[in-house]
Amino acid sequence: MKFDYIIIGAGSAGCVLSNRLSEDENNRVAVFEAGKSSDIWKVKMPLALLYTMHDPKYNWKYYSEPEPYLNNRRLFCPRGKMIGGCSSHNGMVFVRGHPEDYNRWASYGLKNWDYANVLPYFKKLETWSEGENLYRGGSGPLKVSRSKIHKQYPLFQTVMDAAKETGFELYEDVNGYKQNGFGPFDVTINEGIRWGAGKAYLDNVKSNKNIRIITEAYVLKILFNNKTAIGIEVKLKNKKMSYFANKEILLSAGSINSPKILLLSGIGDAIELKKIGIDIIHDLPGVGKNLQDHLEVYIQYKSKKKETLYNLSTNYFTQAIEGIKWFLFKKGMLANSHLELGGFISSNKKYSHPNIQYHFFPSLVINHGLTNPSFDGFQLHAYPNRPKSRGFVKLRSPNSREDPIIKFNYLQEEEDLKQMRDSVNIAKKIFGQPSFIPYLGEEIRPGKNCNSDDELNEIIRNTADSAYHPSCSNKMGNDKFSVVDEKTKVHGINNLRVIDSSIMPDIISGNLNAATLMIAEKASDLILKKQEDPIDAPYYMENK
Repeated sequence: MKFDYIIIGAGSAGCVLSNRLSEDENNRVAVFEAGKSSDIWKVKMPLALLYTMHDPKYNWKYYSEPEPYLNNRRLFCPRGKMIGGCSSHNGMVFVRGHPEDYNRWASYGLKNWDYANVLPYFKKLETWSEGENLYRGGSGPLKVSRSKIHKQYPLFQTVMDAAKETGFELYEDVNGYKQNGFGPFDVTINEGIRWGAGKAYLDNVKSNKNIRIITEAYVLKILFNNKTAIGIEVKLKNKKMSYFANKEILLSAGSINSPKILLLSGIGDAIELKKIGIDIIHDLPGVGKNLQDHLEVYIQYKSKKKETLYNLSTNYFTQAIEGIKWFLFKKGMLANSHLELGGFISSNKKYSHPNIQYHFFPSLVINHGLTNPSFDGFQLHAYPNRPKSRGFVKLRSPNSREDPIIKFNYLQEEEDLKQMRDSVNIAKKIFGQPSFIPYLGEEIRPGKNCNSDDELNEIIRNTADSAYHPSCSNKMGNDKFSVVDEKTKVHGINNLRVIDSSIMPDIISGNLNAATLMIAEKASDLILKKQEDPIDAPYYMENK
């Protein structure tokens, strides 16, 4: 069976591509997704994100190899396996990153990926609750709302008050002129419902005659005629089937599965692939290299007040009442992710833009949310925005069903560890302000007995965890370890592009979903030979 465009993966990027390419009724588009539909209450309910994150029907549930700088711990690496991908199970925080992230990309020779050239696509993808302006969009498919959670729950306002007492500003719009400071985040929640990429981009085109969405379709490899991608081999209902593309194949399987599929298809480091018996299509040593992530540490305290999520997580009566509120009215505690407030700060004056991000959460996260706390508590999540450590994704064998080797090498670079210590110490200053006196109970982590850098280092190595932002494993660029060019085309291969978070040259300063959607919007125009006009918008820089 033939189509014009074949899209591998119906995650955030794949949903955008499916929508934009099928706008022209002459384009026949097929999107293949390994997972199921995301049209279930567990996805729609904002606070139910753990249900699908830990369900193998909806998540790949990968784990890293033992991480050598984290005392050989294996870290959980959840990846969405359903329509919408990770946008169907993430914390719904919508952060674009800092303008300098994209200007840094441009400095690598990717001149059309500077801030002026990506801002139009950020605007194009969203309808912002506060209205369109120079920085924000007003007619895009993605509903983006400025969280009002600090007006609903006093504890969130207390965080803002304490941040201000510490000396930090409160930002007006974290995705606008100035990222610096604390305040509510934008969220992809609309009227109490998660507004993921599937809902934003696929729901309104899935009935079109020129698009076919095929779920529970496991892509085994890409097919080639010499150096030209011509189709894919798919396992569908226990049968191997082949589908072919007249124009292009677009790989959007994410930062773990996109390099995996390239490697299985014979594109990657020739020496490594030969060792496991895979025929070489093209020697491209950067495939799977340059893997990056945000590693976060939790600063945790007991709460003197019962204004946390503890009662909701442990009391069946409260759960029933809040469930009724949400199922009937899309209101109440379940209508929020409660990850909706935080901040971006610079830990010292050498940084021209924030190097640390915080998320506040009104409970204690234990074992990725699988274990309920035994008392009221709260925490700040903290991580360095632009870590220097680099890892990789490799194949274990030619068996496509075998999980890949994933190693992040977190904290390989001493600078990353130093910034994590700084983030902890600054968080403790925030919690130590007068505003928190009515709430502040016993320090749980790092703990009152942690009194030195060495002790804090060990706590970080023993407890720090992924923020679930793997990226950069098929980087865009022009050097020998880049995988795609600035038009997202795979180097040395015809009719094949990679379009997802894996092509980021390096990680952005914040959560990844907004940037991933932007990449797909811009790539759609590149495919269709269109281009939004750049927008020259000023932005704030420190110490300059």
